[in-house]
Amino acid sequence: METLVHVARGVFGIAALIAITWLLSENRRAINWRNVGLAIGLQFVFATLVLHFGPARTVIEWVGNRFVDLLGFTAAGVGLLFGSLADRSRHGVVFAITILPSIIFFSAFSSMLYYLGILQKVVYGAAWVMSKTLRLSGAETLSASANIFLGQTEAPFLIKPYLPTMTRSEILTVMVGGMATIAGAVMIAYIAFLGGDDPQQQVLFATHLITASVINAPAGLMISKMLLPQTEKVSTDLAVAKEKIGSNLIDAICVGTTDGLKLAANVGAMLIAFTALVAMFNALLGWFGSPHILALGGTTVFTYPGLNDWIAGVTGGVFKSFSLEFIFGVVYAPVAWLLGIDSGYLLQSGALLGTRTVLNEFISFQQLGALKAAGTLTDPRTVIILTYAMCGFANLVSVGIQIGGIGALAPTQRFNLAQLGFKAMIGGTIACYLSACIAGILI
Repeated sequence: METLVHVARGVFGIAALIAITWLLSENRRAINWRNVGLAIGLQFVFATLVLHFGPARTVIEWVGNRFVDLLGFTAAGVGLLFGSLADRSRHGVVFAITILPSIIFFSAFSSMLYYLGILQKVVYGAAWVMSKTLRLSGAETLSASANIFLGQTEAPFLIKPYLPTMTRSEILTVMVGGMATIAGAVMIAYIAFLGGDDPQQQVLFATHLITASVINAPAGLMISKMLLPQTEKVSTDLAVAKEKIGSNLIDAICVGTTDGLKLAANVGAMLIAFTALVAMFNALLGWFGSPHILALGGTTVFTYPGLNDWIAGVTGGVFKSFSLEFIFGVVYAPVAWLLGIDSGYLLQSGALLGTRTVLNEFISFQQLGALKAAGTLTDPRTVIILTYAMCGFANLVSVGIQIGGIGALAPTQRFNLAQLGFKAMIGGTIACYLSACIAGILI
């Protein structure tokens, strides 16, 4: 009975998300419903193979194990640089020492694969499947496929020659694809967040994160084509740009290392700034939620009972006071319900989903990992659904990142990028939510 309820809620969630996308479409009559059905079918097929078909799951788990191995290899470099400070058994998880360096190493590793042409071949294979199935332009399917492995500003390098002449619909598809997936470099960090020091948990979440990033690619293509259907004739040729990173293999690794250092420093800086801002706003909200008494001449004029005790009571202690997390939880609780999350975890899940959209997914994954490690969020199904729902770059900060990053590659498209930025964020969010609904049905 419980399984039937989960399936029914998942199907309802998918239907609701498709309906919302239809309402937001610029040209509803031009929507290709065949592609909508095929894209959802591709998501279901791949997710079912990974979650329930032994051989396919074995392959993805093998890939997940390799990601976990990369974490181990990073530890060797970190140990050389930081010595005993990198010893988790003595100092625990020090974020700047044990997590951020993995971003640097994976960026260098990706650049090496890119220079050798290995990454392009994998991307081409994924793009071929989606282009033949969905019959979209070669450039946008290549970009969507590259986003499975690369970030939202790195993947467009594969289609750099095509960017200046792309239609608005194709540009939106490139942007949504970047919003709907995560880069391999940050995936490494999320594996560490959610898996902790347990190798089995690391492999489990590596498997789910890889699966989420892969099935988010066709979801992003579908949602973008619903929001802004393609009406012009486009080329379906698949051709990966021949440009290489660096002048030789060593130079490529150095370039990747430098780029990874910039990304790691950026992530660290954002975490410091946003965490501090959240603490500041929570302090203000907590003060507002505290009881206050206004007295004049020793006479009580007004008594404000505060919200903190009431919030702690109605949430069963999930939230101790009036805070941003409580506000996000209330606002996004209906979204969490739509994704199939059980009622006992709606406020916690809503808080994470709100944090991901308003701030960024790195903070929300860090918070999810902390809740899981502390035993505050104990339902494995909820954790996995949230993993799928947050597995993308769809947040307000990414709008600016894409305008600047893709705009540098194609200055003539900067107006379209600025005009479509918020729509791309909505599209990327819906794509991730679709994958979460599918995960909720299949788990």
